[in-house]
Amino acid sequence: MSNQLNNNENTSALLQNYSRFNVEFVKGNGFNLYDKDGKEYVDFLCGIAVTDFGHNHPEIKKAVLDQIDKIWHTSNLFQSSLQEELAKKLAKKANLDTVFFCNTGTEANEAAIKFARKWGKERTTIITALGGFHGRTFGSMSASGQYKLWEGFHPLLPGFKYAPFGDFEAIEYAYSPDVVAIMLEPIQGESGVNIPPAGYLKQIREFCDRHNLLLIVDEVQTGMGRTGKFFAHQWEEVQPDIITMAKGIANGIPLGAVISSQKASVQMTPGSHGTTFGGNPLALAAANCVIDLIDEEILESNFKLGEKIKNSVELLYTDKIKAIRGRGLMIGIELAEGIKSKDIAQKLLDNGYVVCTAGESVIRLLPPYIITEKEIVNFALKLKEIIE
Repeated sequence: MSNQLNNNENTSALLQNYSRFNVEFVKGNGFNLYDKDGKEYVDFLCGIAVTDFGHNHPEIKKAVLDQIDKIWHTSNLFQSSLQEELAKKLAKKANLDTVFFCNTGTEANEAAIKFARKWGKERTTIITALGGFHGRTFGSMSASGQYKLWEGFHPLLPGFKYAPFGDFEAIEYAYSPDVVAIMLEPIQGESGVNIPPAGYLKQIREFCDRHNLLLIVDEVQTGMGRTGKFFAHQWEEVQPDIITMAKGIANGIPLGAVISSQKASVQMTPGSHGTTFGGNPLALAAANCVIDLIDEEILESNFKLGEKIKNSVELLYTDKIKAIRGRGLMIGIELAEGIKSKDIAQKLLDNGYVVCTAGESVIRLLPPYIITEKEIVNFALKLKEIIE
């Protein structure tokens, strides 16, 4: 089966900028999705780490329906008790002070770049990691250290330097007096679920303190408990100055956030940044419910389920898989040379399992927090059958 839509491009009004799998999901319940023909699938993708508590979750659904009966949208020109409520919860989780709400991870990263440059004044350069992904608008794309994202869009936004991910000495080498911040993901998702060496984030935190730099941690994909901590940087017990997040924050209702220290946000005065739809009542109602669902039991379960996935896959394979890496429910399965990840993802889809890829050779798994050990074992067995 082709992973392109079968409709003729000349008859579609959609911009042809996605290579879509030939399936349309019309219903979801729990960890299952259903297509137009009623075929059932097990969702190991969560809309790319978005529907963390699965589909049609009763408590989240009720929160949104209750809010939709009240008010959908006003404007950030007016007070919002829902924003205040979620901001306090996020600031407490992050041990930071202020929160700005937007719609997406890309917008959150764009805002973080503005926060840093406003704070740095004459210093404007930000060091980011090669292989990193921070979004596709010009600022976030320029911050993303991936050449393939830049092709055809030069000139990029100036003011970024890049260092190999996990290489602290390269960070030191890239530093110059005009640097204001270091911005990176604690685990790189789009590049293959890459985890840096132990102590890497601590070294960067100490370096930022030594040179009076801001540490910006992109938790868009890793936040909201996915790795077994509320934020992935908490595995190294470091304190960022700015955290960006989105994806799973509202279980599928668009919402992004920038959580900041008072030091990094004090320069952002009225008129310096804003949004029309960011932090709308529907998204906030969902997010306030989601954050209350993420307790210590969920965090422990996410880590254990992730270990179950890695162990189940490792027990079944030798030469067909090069590596299995990840933390919690964020797993990358790197396939042996000659096996294409898109081919395996397509065959898994044909057999009722929804996954995605990270590059040419990595299958990426981002299952919901409600996935069961039974479904994990069944997935591993089906993967073995397909890959063999």
